[in-house]
Amino acid sequence: MWQRRNVPRTTVHHPVFARLYARCYGPAADRRAGVAALRDELLAGVSGRVIEVGAGSGLNFARYPGTVSEVVAIEPEPTLREAARTAAAQAEVPVDLVPGVAEALPVKSEAFDCAVVSLVLCSVRDARRALAELRRVLRPGAELRFLEHGRAPGRGLAAVQWSLDHTVWPPLMGGCHTCRDPLAELRTAGFEVVRVRRLTVPERGPTLPWSPAVLGRARRPVG
Repeated sequence: MWQRRNVPRTTVHHPVFARLYARCYGPAADRRAGVAALRDELLAGVSGRVIEVGAGSGLNFARYPGTVSEVVAIEPEPTLREAARTAAAQAEVPVDLVPGVAEALPVKSEAFDCAVVSLVLCSVRDARRALAELRRVLRPGAELRFLEHGRAPGRGLAAVQWSLDHTVWPPLMGGCHTCRDPLAELRTAGFEVVRVRRLTVPERGPTLPWSPAVLGRARRPVG
């Protein structure tokens, strides 16, 4: 069972963005953007007890394989959390939807066989603290599966990302940042990145500031 900690139940509130996201970005839009197939790849072979941080409206829930015994889904935004309840009820695996923030996960240490983050590290308030929490709650040797957009490899697009992140983008997009470096943040937090694929989302068409992405697996070291 998950464990409540002495932190506010809800410290993230983006009502306009959350309502638009929940209404406009469903499974059909996910498929058109090419993200649905990436979610399948992200979750392939996952098993045991899983924690998903930043579950949003629950677009991953239907894709968890039957080898998963339970998903504890953390979502701090109340509008998105409410939207995720329908997806949780329809999932083929048990999903326990829990309020909480990535920087102070309301669960016990070393309680999970796998952690999942997808398009989440861009918007947490403190990525280092959030990853430290994920490392805490994973069992030694357990995997962290990630699908994240981030810093572009080219200087031109990276400069555009930096400008967006320091002006209009985070307030408009629920705290999202386009220029974070998820791989560097994972390594700084003490994870071993064991598999990574760099990609562009969507695969075809112009490369936008939020297009560069990475998909892969990291591991909490045993020692």
